Amino acid sequence: MSEGLPDLPSVFSPIIPLREAGDAMARAIAEAPRHGAGCLVWVRSWSRIEAAVVLEPEQPLAAARPALIAGLAAFADAAGALGPPEVPLTFDWPATIRVNGGVVGRAKLAAPPGCAEAAVPPWLVVGIEAAFADVAEAEPGRDPGRTTLFEEGFNETTPAEMTAAWARHLMANLADWQAGGFRVVAERYLARLDPALAEGARRGLDPATGDLVIQRGAARERRPLAEAVAA
Repeated sequence: MSEGLPDLPSVFSPIIPLREAGDAMARAIAEAPRHGAGCLVWVRSWSRIEAAVVLEPEQPLAAARPALIAGLAAFADAAGALGPPEVPLTFDWPATIRVNGGVVGRAKLAAPPGCAEAAVPPWLVVGIEAAFADVAEAEPGRDPGRTTLFEEGFNETTPAEMTAAWARHLMANLADWQAGGFRVVAERYLARLDPALAEGARRGLDPATGDLVIQRGAARERRPLAEAVAA
């Protein structure tokens, strides 16, 4: 056990827990220049999963930005290991997470302000947030487009276990990217990308930028990851 998160490797240091009202992404961005790679910030909460990890990429920002895709693939891996296997988990482009059709959360990415696309950023922060359970006073069914992991059968795990699993799988996906190229992580993401998006077309991720590329016959559409993240 490490600061309340189970089974984390030593690469994660320091591990900074926040109280329920904390903002993991903002705190990780603030700590990134001081602590560098491996700093993990997470929120202690029963109702939500919220965590962020500092990375130190060796690539220019344009090529490192798909770390967001690795963060999403890692969440799917964690959910597959700890949740019911029959419940579908899908992504809306680029970073919205759905479970059984309902929105549960999203991934985030931050880079130093003003960092040029061709410059190697001194740090990146990849974050995840997901609704784990409704707060006691919430009214069931108040938003039919949203759900929680607990409602969808994730009742044999906890937010802390899910957070630790996401962090471990994030490192595993980044290692696979380094060893086998971005295609390995891209395929995991594309397997869960909303099948209704560009139905019938070929879909891929540009290995240099993470842009979504949709091919219909001779026509090609590109959806830049940089613009989607900024939006």
